[in-house]
Amino acid sequence: MSLKNHKLRKNEKTFIPNNIEKYVGRYPIVCRSSWEYRYCQWLDVNKAVLEWSSEGHCIRYVDPYQAQRKRRYFPDYYVCMNTGDGKKRFIIEIKPEKDLKHPPRNTKKSKRTLQIMEHTYNVNMAKFKAAEEYCKKMGYIFKILTEKQLFRDKRG
Repeated sequence: MSLKNHKLRKNEKTFIPNNIEKYVGRYPIVCRSSWEYRYCQWLDVNKAVLEWSSEGHCIRYVDPYQAQRKRRYFPDYYVCMNTGDGKKRFIIEIKPEKDLKHPPRNTKKSKRTLQIMEHTYNVNMAKFKAAEEYCKKMGYIFKILTEKQLFRDKRG
């Protein structure tokens, strides 16, 4: 489905940047969570951000369940920033902390729920491995941001 004809799902929202000269991606900018929407707001107003895009890079990865099948992964953001060490480029993925940990074995969840959690975890790990390799080749830095980075307590 092209973004041009994208029908918003229940939790999705479009973002319209104020600093349009910094946004180098396609429109509409679709945020699939409130966390992504808040990150877009931060990218838009942060003076260190030189350019950014949403789901602008396509990374191929091998499906961990169908080894011969290549799939496409569109990380959440590309960001070019002026850091204290110069200009750096990042590929950013936003994920809940719980999605980065292997699903627990001893739990009261149903067998089917555990299978889905395991599948999601393994697919994410395959995507992230491919993203690391892609970034290394491109001279980018791959970062996964969780609620811990996105919503740090400003007091401490």
